[in-house]
Amino acid sequence: MTGDGGIPVFHRADDGGAGEVAQVVGAMTALKQLAGPRRFLLVGDSKLISYPNLRAMVEAGVELIAPASKTYVRAEVLGSLDWQAASPVDYVAERDADKPAARRGSYRVWEDTMTLAGPRKADPTLTLRRVFAWSSARAQAAAKARADKLARASGDLQRLTRGLGGRHDPDADAATARVRQLAAARRVKAYLRAQVGTDPASGKPTLAWHFDQAALDAEAATDGWYALLTNLDPTKATPAEVLARYKGQQVVERRYGDFKGPLAVAPMFLQPTTRTAALLTVTCLALLVFCLAERQVRRAIAPAATLDGLWARRPAKPTGRLIFEALSRLRLIPATGPDPPIVPTPPPLQARILELLNVDATRPR
Repeated sequence: MTGDGGIPVFHRADDGGAGEVAQVVGAMTALKQLAGPRRFLLVGDSKLISYPNLRAMVEAGVELIAPASKTYVRAEVLGSLDWQAASPVDYVAERDADKPAARRGSYRVWEDTMTLAGPRKADPTLTLRRVFAWSSARAQAAAKARADKLARASGDLQRLTRGLGGRHDPDADAATARVRQLAAARRVKAYLRAQVGTDPASGKPTLAWHFDQAALDAEAATDGWYALLTNLDPTKATPAEVLARYKGQQVVERRYGDFKGPLAVAPMFLQPTTRTAALLTVTCLALLVFCLAERQVRRAIAPAATLDGLWARRPAKPTGRLIFEALSRLRLIPATGPDPPIVPTPPPLQARILELLNVDATRPR
């Protein structure tokens, strides 16, 4: 739940062969039965967007925000947007909070509506708000990524040209296959224009290539843009507020990172599938403890945002991973006979963390 530290409140194991987009309605129905009738805002990723999912949530009165993939909003639509016509947004990303204003990322939004038709003629047409968001950070990252892959592709093509006629590329067919392989590997098929021929004098293959500037310009026009679909009432949330609420999703995404990172289980073969589901339950319970410890420490040090010495002996924002890495250096002397278990006097950092967690080191249990 994004509103209170990203604490996981529900999990369910689904068939590994089922697509994510087909699991949303079942998960939401199960969560509703568990929690009772409560209104909430569902913020998801692009896997949330499908006609069956949207129809089910609209009919159930569930408010939602999710980005639309290029299946629903084509690149041509993003490329046609006017940056100057979009409204600036007073939003500062957490990563930019400590930067000077001139170095912070900026955002703009522009809104229209989008209709989705069902697969059958009898299906009702859904009309949703479509909020186009532009991020300077995303635009800069996209431009840099494109420049980097063009530079790498250019180097590969130059080396390929110098080696034509050798044992790896003895003829035009081999050279053509190499160009296709290179274009796919470097992801430049959309704008690489290459012509492979044969030198009549030597019989060696030849290669002439360039990048289509029109295709590059068309892609560059989409840099920084993405579309959010929502059914929030316009009187309750402006386009800027829709963007701000969508940004809260990163809290949940961090928990997926924890699930697949610090809590990752070593690969193992389990049979039957009930054991796989049981392992997922144990891992989700571990994630709950992981998140609650992080939440407790952050609440205990508030209004401060960092804890001294937590990372490389420097202040750092408490995360579950850093907290448990620090506590992993504690020692426990097991009970022997009438003597109770003992935790030797912990170092200052570990003692401070235990204090924040309301754990008495002298009474381990």
